[in-house]
Amino acid sequence: MSRKSLAKRLKLARPFLAVIVLQFGFAGLNIILKFALNQGMSQHVLVVYRHAVATAVIAPFALVLERKTRPKLTSSVFTKIVFLGLLEPVIDQNLFYTGMKSTTATFAAAMSNVLPAFVFIMAWIVRLEKVNIGRIHSQAKILGTIVTVGGAMFMTLFNGPVLNLPWAKQDNHIDSTKGAHNQVSIKGALMIGAGCVSWSSFIILQAITLKAYPAELSLTALICLMGMVQGSAVALALEWGNPAAWSIHFDSKLLAALYSGVICSGLTYYIQGIVMQDKGPVFVTAFNPLNMVIVAIMSSFILSETMYLGRVIGAAVIVAGLYMVLWGKSKDEPTSESIGKRVLASENEHMTEMNENISTSKRDLLVVAVDGARGRNTEESV
Repeated sequence: MSRKSLAKRLKLARPFLAVIVLQFGFAGLNIILKFALNQGMSQHVLVVYRHAVATAVIAPFALVLERKTRPKLTSSVFTKIVFLGLLEPVIDQNLFYTGMKSTTATFAAAMSNVLPAFVFIMAWIVRLEKVNIGRIHSQAKILGTIVTVGGAMFMTLFNGPVLNLPWAKQDNHIDSTKGAHNQVSIKGALMIGAGCVSWSSFIILQAITLKAYPAELSLTALICLMGMVQGSAVALALEWGNPAAWSIHFDSKLLAALYSGVICSGLTYYIQGIVMQDKGPVFVTAFNPLNMVIVAIMSSFILSETMYLGRVIGAAVIVAGLYMVLWGKSKDEPTSESIGKRVLASENEHMTEMNENISTSKRDLLVVAVDGARGRNTEESV
């Protein structure tokens, strides 16, 4: 394989590798967050610390690397950034963390798999996603969206028998008495679902904002700054009279703030923006099932979480639906062969047009020559 061919393949694989790395980052976050929340950390304070860390890490890079390319910050773009800071850093994360407290890390990760379905619907509405009902790949995207939401509802409403994994040493009696009310509460599931709607809105608005403000690092820093400011107001209101909620030491709480700020806010918003400009918002979220698989394996080992058959079935349904959407999405993108055929057809059409123009010119010249000859013959006869 030539170096040029290898470089081309790496360039094509780069968006796939980027979103896979993001899913590993999210999987680690779910485990660390669940552990910190179990240790009593306030989810509202965590949101503030997370984006304070992200702002401190990303802002210097944005100031230096984009000082010459950063576009003007108009009032329209600033308004969008305020809403971006409210949608994901504040609304989504507060709802998601609160829902995770009453469920499990695996369940929260599985519920977040409805994200691509919501993103697809919203992208369709705002015309960021093309849908032709008469085409098979568009029908696959629509059907996959319905299947995904159905799988999430199945996971929420049906547990089924416990899967006795040898490494998940947990008291089944305690789990059976608390399961319905503690680990898989309907309230927690609804909060996670509402958070996913807000997260989807954030992704769509980010894609729209990047068209007017194509500076990924600067946009990331501003979103994190807005999230910190607005999240502080929410945390102060909800944790009023509880100063102990703001205390932090060298423990899992500090690790959660640092990890979530650097990996899952700073780097994620930046990488997500780059991939989104090339592949679109639906592609960015289509790999969420990988997050669920990683979390399920890690949480059963690290947190000894109980696995239920209903969750496994629901997760399988979600994965099937999501990859129907992904398959349909892949058919939207023109292949190199179709592009080649299109270019060849265009060239043939252009050549035909040139030949017709040449033939017309020759015919016109012949007519002029004949008319000139007739004129000379007439003059000679006279």
